[in-house]
Amino acid sequence: MTTTPSIPPISGTSTVGVSIADAFRVFSDSFDAWWPHQYHIGQVDVAEVVLEPRAGGRWYERGIDGSECDWGRVLAWEPPHRLVFTWQINGQWQFDPDPERASEIEVRFTSEGPGQTRVEVEHRHVDRLVGGQAIHDAINGGGGWTVLLDGFAKALANDG
Repeated sequence: MTTTPSIPPISGTSTVGVSIADAFRVFSDSFDAWWPHQYHIGQVDVAEVVLEPRAGGRWYERGIDGSECDWGRVLAWEPPHRLVFTWQINGQWQFDPDPERASEIEVRFTSEGPGQTRVEVEHRHVDRLVGGQAIHDAINGGGGWTVLLDGFAKALANDG
């Protein structure tokens, strides 16, 4: 018997006009260039958002005062096709260190020809989060991953 998650995944797709290698590089290595700094959980404004480039790496924010606030961990690092990282932010917008209560964000990069790449994001297992429905509603209410991927596409245009 298969069970359906009580909270559906949040997804987004964008096709960008760069190679698969460039799309993966800017998404991962330049996370700070496209992630909106108003989306943070630390006590101070964000100076930088970091996604460490390896399985087991951290995903975190660094505040303008040098403080760091974890968001999750990198589960899979498969350039230039795929990466998976946890979202360990609960419904109270606080980091939850328990990986059993983490959702997952999978990003797939698919070449659609020279200089064209489809980027697909699936934010799944939101029901694992404490207060997961509040997170789901907040992300979707803000435009979800579609809005974030629009920012990513703009960063790519500025990267060239």
